[in-house]
Amino acid sequence: MSAQENEYERVVGPVAIESLLEGLIESGGVSLCLDEPDARPEPIVLMEQHAEKALVMDLSSVDHLLARLQNDTPFFLRGQAQGKVVRTPLLELTEARHVGGRYLCSSEYPKYLDVLQRRETFRAELRMGMEVPVTLFGHDNLAVQGELCDLSQDGCQVELPMTASGILAQAGAEPLKMGFKFPDGTYFEVQGEVRHRKTDPDHQLLRIGFRFTNCSTEQERQIWYFVCEIEREASRYKKDNQAGRQPSPLFEAPKKRSSSGNIGQRELKNYATPMARRLAKVAAYLDSQMLLLQNGSDVNSRQLSHYADRLLVLHEEDSEALLFATRCMAREPLLVRHSLSVAIHLLDLVGTSIPQDLRKAIAASAMVHDLGKALVPQVLFQAPKFEGTHRSVMSEHVELILSRLNNCHWLSARIAQAVIGGINERMDGSGYPKGLSGSQLHELAKASAIIDVVEAMRRDRADRPARTAQQIYRHLLRHPHQFDPSWMKRYIEHFKALPIGSLVRFSSDQLAWVLRLDAKGNATEVQIAKEAEPPSNENLGAIIRGDVTERLGRPVSEVAVST
Repeated sequence: MSAQENEYERVVGPVAIESLLEGLIESGGVSLCLDEPDARPEPIVLMEQHAEKALVMDLSSVDHLLARLQNDTPFFLRGQAQGKVVRTPLLELTEARHVGGRYLCSSEYPKYLDVLQRRETFRAELRMGMEVPVTLFGHDNLAVQGELCDLSQDGCQVELPMTASGILAQAGAEPLKMGFKFPDGTYFEVQGEVRHRKTDPDHQLLRIGFRFTNCSTEQERQIWYFVCEIEREASRYKKDNQAGRQPSPLFEAPKKRSSSGNIGQRELKNYATPMARRLAKVAAYLDSQMLLLQNGSDVNSRQLSHYADRLLVLHEEDSEALLFATRCMAREPLLVRHSLSVAIHLLDLVGTSIPQDLRKAIAASAMVHDLGKALVPQVLFQAPKFEGTHRSVMSEHVELILSRLNNCHWLSARIAQAVIGGINERMDGSGYPKGLSGSQLHELAKASAIIDVVEAMRRDRADRPARTAQQIYRHLLRHPHQFDPSWMKRYIEHFKALPIGSLVRFSSDQLAWVLRLDAKGNATEVQIAKEAEPPSNENLGAIIRGDVTERLGRPVSEVAVST
């Protein structure tokens, strides 16, 4: 396939290719087209990439084409990423597997991508901790310094102090010179003209949008590199001082560089399953949102909307794989993995028959329901015994997070109050923050309370170890005055005696994780576990499908593992 020089540009750099493919994975809007006359583009799911090795796709929606694809019929993928139309060269399938009713296939990795030149719409946003000072130069040696907020091929947004008003007024409609200083020492200058401005009187700041002008080919190439590296760095996240992904050299201070390679760093490939790797990106958002909350920011409305949509897409694609993925998040902070587990299990319990906007509001509320705990004294989480004074302070986290949702106008206040405000309430009035009881509680509050307790009890805490599903069920059934009996019954019937994500010891003495269940709760797919630890690439063995008991024997007991 040849690039059309008047419309497309060919991208051959490994970093740029990886960034664009990641955009296609995130967008969910990828089409496959056979290399045949009048072939029609067919929607598929691009699941993940292994840089310079392979692409992984879910081709369940085009199973009628599988025979031809498996006979080496070439095809190409097309989609939108970073505001551009992206097209691969001709590819061929290298592997096709039928897993859990879905067709998971691999192809060779594209050596280049053809990109339609529509770059002005995509902006790479800088997250907390990614400081890039910007100096705005005026006439008569005047200059003022601000910070870069986002960058696109076409322009940028910069946050400046009010004192910049003088330089802007003096320049009028003329372009201004801007200098960017990246953490690795890279300095870049470009001219830009003001397109829009917004004033923040509370913080005495200006947010100015600039459009780049008079850029040379070399400047355009550098800007493209900066955009890619900002996206790369923004995708990182941290836990216990371990980087979530390979850091961008552009954001690594020279004095911190070393030849130690990837020591101490972890990447998405370390997550146990393809779905876990996709869920890790939602976890990265929640982790960064916690940092923003601790620094005084409100919940980012646009990002919460985006990642709630992403969670719904993942659930619709493969709910069982997503349930197991919640057990593969041990690398994430406790509040993040608990919030994700609650959101996903609540989505699964309420079902898909309710309207999409309601499901989105439920997912979003559950995703952030516990983030307010990042705003209370962290010593509470280390206490060996939970006292009354601890409970009083802890209860403040509910209102703390609700008060940070002021800008999320799309989020139903009724749903947020039911899930976030009601998840810690109890049927007998013994919960918090308002001590509501019985009929005062929304049905979503009753359901959320059960899921919250189950997910909390599956993990170690300072005052007790993790528990099995059977131990948790017995706890719930012994407390009908606290938890709604009808929702308890519905929960147990829905998730079964040995839920997906349970680590089970079989009569053969083999340990295995439950991946899929039939309607009766029997395991139809399990993955061998080498040890009783949270699932990871290092401790998982073969996947067994079909008649599991014939291979491993009958399930004897669940083994409690804090995930």
